[in-house]
Amino acid sequence: MRKYSLFLGIFCTAVLLAACSRQPRYPAPPVSGSDIVITIATLPQDAPQFYTLNADRRPVSFFVIRLSDKVISYFDACVNCYRQKMGYGFENGFMVCRACSTNYSIYKLDKGIGGCYPIVLKGVVDGGTYRIPVASVEAQAGKF
Repeated sequence: MRKYSLFLGIFCTAVLLAACSRQPRYPAPPVSGSDIVITIATLPQDAPQFYTLNADRRPVSFFVIRLSDKVISYFDACVNCYRQKMGYGFENGFMVCRACSTNYSIYKLDKGIGGCYPIVLKGVVDGGTYRIPVASVEAQAGKF
């Protein structure tokens, strides 16, 4: 009985740790044709809006940020830490890598490259919408 209890305790701990280390899932983005089409007015100002698209049978997460004069988007992963599949959190104007705790101001994300900066996901402003090709998201499915 004691061995069973020990095994059960170790198993439950392992399951909880694995569940806590997984990247969160977010609402699916609105898709129209071959593009993800996000109405800019629905995006919060100066804060990320996270989405998860099922691409190549994998959930691929990304975020879009509306800043005062532009809209930018990134995968919820970086080149260094994507293997941990933990993504980013948002705290007080900073994107924080959940794997290594490195943080970057949302106002300086577009200045960064490499390291633990989020991987750029190119999109374009089209009138009152922000469009991201679904193919661009699918191309990075291997990182998720």
